[in-house]
Formats: sequence, structure tokens, C-alpha cells
Amino acid sequence: MEKLILKAQKGDSEAFIEAINYILPQLYKIAKTRLNSEEDIGDAIQDTIISAFENISTLKNLEFFKTWVVRILINKCNDIYKKNNKVVYLETLDNCSEIHCSSNDAAIDKIDIQDAIKHLSKDYQNTINLYYGSGFTTKEIGQILNESEGTIKSRLSRARNILKNYLLNYREVR
Repeated sequence: MEKLILKAQKGDSEAFIEAINYILPQLYKIAKTRLNSEEDIGDAIQDTIISAFENISTLKNLEFFKTWVVRILINKCNDIYKKNNKVVYLETLDNCSEIHCSSNDAAIDKIDIQDAIKHLSKDYQNTINLYYGSGFTTKEIGQILNESEGTIKSRLSRARNILKNYLLNYREVR
């Protein structure tokens, strides 16, 4: 991988594309945890790839390519999230009313870990998804989010407890 990055830094666009294709599934998973629509996910990934390509020469430590690209992606997702947070889509309201107003137990049965994760704050969501969904270590997550490893460990622990309590309370209500 480091050879590809070195070639990309020297202007080899094919090497860059190959390196991006290697991490693309993880980029998609991360964007999916932050954004709801496929269009926004695609935009975030596209903006990330363009930004990474334009700035590949600034990457000093080749072994941190993946971490560097994920950090760019999270920033792009945050920008899109902030922009979209000001807009309420009618289809979202329709889905929400169907789920909450319906007495159909099938809608209630669809709850899973991803639904529970959506109830967490964005900081906790990022940490959980990067750790479990993408397999990053707490140290790597700290680098991606520009936080100390201790903060990431604490956040991970708190998020697990919140999820546990949420899921236990959900089962009691049912």
C-alpha cells in the first residue's frame, strides 16, 4: 500500500485510484453511519477523493494514508450533515409517522443495533462505528478525530453503556 501512496504522491493517478479502491468499502461504511441518503454518501465520498487527490503531496507519513482519508471523509460528512440539518425532508416525516403512529408490531421488531446507535450523540456514533464497523484501533480513532486515545476509550465505554441501557429498556417496554 505504501508503494502505491508513494507513486500517487509522485503524480501517478492510477496508483491513487488503486489505493482508494482498496479502502472504498470502509469509506462507504463510515459515510453511511453519518449520513442518511445515498446521494449525500456519494457526495461525501466523491468530495473526499477529490480532496485527497489534490492534497496527497501533503501526506507526510505514508502508513497513515487510510487514517488521513477517513479524517477528510468525516469532515466532509460533518459539512453535509450540518447543511442538511437545516432541511427537513417530507419523506423522512412520512417514514417517521408510519413507524411511530402504526400499531403494527412489525415496525417495532425492526429495531437493531444500528437503530440504537442512531440514538447516540454524533461523537459516540463516530467512535462506535469507527471501532466496530471499520476496525480501527482506539489510537487510530484518536488520530482520525484529533482526540486523545484516553478520550476515545472513555467515549467507547460510555457509548457501550448507553447502548446496553437503551436495548435493555427497549426490551422491557416490549
